[in-house]
Amino acid sequence: MARDEVIGFSDAQNARFAEVVHAVEAADAALAAAQARMMRALADARELAREVAASSPAQVRARDMAERAVSSEMAAALRLSDRAVQRRMDAAAELASDYPRTLAALESGRIHMGHARIITDAGRILPAETRAVFETHALPHCEAQTPGRAKRAIEMLAQRLHPRPFTERHLEARARRGVSITPLGGGMSHLGIDAPTVLVDGAYDRATRMARALLDLRAQAAARVRDARASGREPDPADLTLASDTRTTDQLRADLMADLLLTGNPGADAALPGDGAGTLGAIRAQIQVVVPALSLIGADDHAADLAGRSPIDADTARRLAGGNAEWRRILTDPIDGRVLASDRRLAPQDLRQWVQARDQHCRFPGCTTPAIRCEIDHVVEWARGGPTAVDNLQALCQRHHSMKQFTAWRVSLLDHGVISWTSPLGQTYTDHASPPIVFFSDEPLAGTASPGAPIHLHPIRDTAFSSEPDDPPPWEDSARRPPRPAAPPPGPTPQHPDDPPI
Repeated sequence: MARDEVIGFSDAQNARFAEVVHAVEAADAALAAAQARMMRALADARELAREVAASSPAQVRARDMAERAVSSEMAAALRLSDRAVQRRMDAAAELASDYPRTLAALESGRIHMGHARIITDAGRILPAETRAVFETHALPHCEAQTPGRAKRAIEMLAQRLHPRPFTERHLEARARRGVSITPLGGGMSHLGIDAPTVLVDGAYDRATRMARALLDLRAQAAARVRDARASGREPDPADLTLASDTRTTDQLRADLMADLLLTGNPGADAALPGDGAGTLGAIRAQIQVVVPALSLIGADDHAADLAGRSPIDADTARRLAGGNAEWRRILTDPIDGRVLASDRRLAPQDLRQWVQARDQHCRFPGCTTPAIRCEIDHVVEWARGGPTAVDNLQALCQRHHSMKQFTAWRVSLLDHGVISWTSPLGQTYTDHASPPIVFFSDEPLAGTASPGAPIHLHPIRDTAFSSEPDDPPPWEDSARRPPRPAAPPPGPTPQHPDDPPI
């Protein structure tokens, strides 16, 4: 579709649109202020209950009874559960006492309640004396980013401030891995697995890639059926069966995971030859990891970053980065010999990987879809002369790629990977490429650090690499290691009708 055919608004619709946006912004600010007042009131309620209980010789029981009495009174007035109100009182007291600047930012509308929850959730692992330092450096992220984007940086900050190394705490958490079943009703159940993040994220990615491969096969079969009917021939029965499949991406993921767990092979593989792996069996998961150089060489054990997701322990990151030639490393040095441009529309694999490493996620403001699951978009379209080069490419998820193509949103790529989006109303929103969450400090970041201790975030890229995590996992005994499969063929990520809607 040409640019002059994009969905647009009349002048009257634009005026109404602007009024709606203004009304939403005003309501949002009022809602944040009201939420802050509610948190202060709930914190006061718990403080009152503890004052009442303080004079009792049996303080523990008296405190519990006083809090029950207060929460029950408010619950009855609000038509809520007293247990729910008491939990809210505890959360409000934590926010008011440990993160007063965050509560003030919420009250003034600079952040949302989601930001406040991220700070309190991430800071829960920290000792009380460290939380002031944590809040000082976490709050600017919330004021500049959506909750989803800020979450990674804030979690990494909390891990960096913790007095115990992340790797040590990961070993303890890993010992609690397991599987659970939760009945859902209607003959359905939920199967949950608690396992290292790289395994879980990799398993989800592999199931997604398999589902997309099936969607490709389905589209090809449907095209063959149409061609056969158009030429008066009887379509192949196998093509008819495959083309009649109406499962969504989520349904395919669930079916494929069940097949793999029950049989070891994806039974839905239409290209399964005998007992071989077939098309789907050759697909391997991909993850993208950013690891600080000092952690990579073993000089420290600070957490690495599973791009777009969460922290992982340094030992796992080192093992993923080490020794195996099948892993595709990207050392983000400007003179490392990477491909910077191509004379073809589709970016070659090296260039795609460079853009994925720079962007880490979809570049529409606020979107957190990992770059390895995004499409590589020409900021200036190839058809309009836009080159296939690093200064004209960005990672966009299918939803925002389509929006850029078919709506009045405009985008430009500035220096240093900065993306500028202009909305249909003429508002400009800037999206900066997320630097790896690497912290440098002139003073220790332990719990004894003062609130003024500087923590500098440098927009450097130490080492980034994408990897197939099905190579021998570092946490497994060598006797249980699976054989190493072939790497998937390079190529662009296809679009599918069952991807997230436009």
